[in-house]
Amino acid sequence: MSYDSSKSAPAVVAPALVLAVETSSRVGSAALALGPNLLEELRFSAPMQHSSELFPAIGGLLQGHQRAPTDINQIHISIGPGSFTGLRIAVTLAKAMHLANGVQVVTVDSLDVVAANLSDIAGEQIGPPGEEMAIPDRLAALFDAKRGQFYASIYQRVRPGPDQSPGDDREGPGYRIPGPDNSLWQKIAPDSLLTAQEIVEGFAQSSRIGLLGDGLLYHRDEFDPDRVVILPESHWSPHAANVHRLGYQKALAGRFADSLALTPFYLRGPEVTLRKKA
Repeated sequence: MSYDSSKSAPAVVAPALVLAVETSSRVGSAALALGPNLLEELRFSAPMQHSSELFPAIGGLLQGHQRAPTDINQIHISIGPGSFTGLRIAVTLAKAMHLANGVQVVTVDSLDVVAANLSDIAGEQIGPPGEEMAIPDRLAALFDAKRGQFYASIYQRVRPGPDQSPGDDREGPGYRIPGPDNSLWQKIAPDSLLTAQEIVEGFAQSSRIGLLGDGLLYHRDEFDPDRVVILPESHWSPHAANVHRLGYQKALAGRFADSLALTPFYLRGPEVTLRKKA
């Protein structure tokens, strides 16, 4: 058998170096990943420090893994809803990286990132020893939207079937949200502005609903304790690691954002206060 040396072996494509950024809520974070593998996540030291800590965090991640900014192939960001300032920071960074180096941009829903916090739970219960609680099959992820409302998204826990698509349905978000004990969180109500009463009356009729998210920080007492389960605070904040976990599914399906047309998903516009003339 002769060998045709003119036919070269298929080129080996190196996995993408991914920067993931989460600045939609109170405590921000950044993460670096190589393809599907998370290398490291750095969480900011204090709430609402996105503008001062994001770039040092990115620099620390790159330096710690012997990488340069020009090595980054993709940036994954949470697009909203959430903090107006935080979302603008992430979108501006993504646009700048695309214009400077052609970095591809992936966006994920901020509340989906919160729901994915429960994906690493191995069993059906959560909480410290002696204070364990069962994870309900229905979940609400919440951010504080002010004016007595929450940015809220509602999920139902389902078991994945063998015929389910890998999350690249063009009509869906482009990813599946992993849940506890190998389940999935299926969004049953889109991101909305809801009050505590509307959440309970609309989605906790027959059984209690689990709540998590930074929106609970000052408003957990607004919910009827007989109809909700407040999940541990350690799972409230969204994390850049989960931005990558969801975003990489979209990247595999080629669902990159139009970087030049990219805008934050505010759900509601920011308040503008005009200063009175003296």
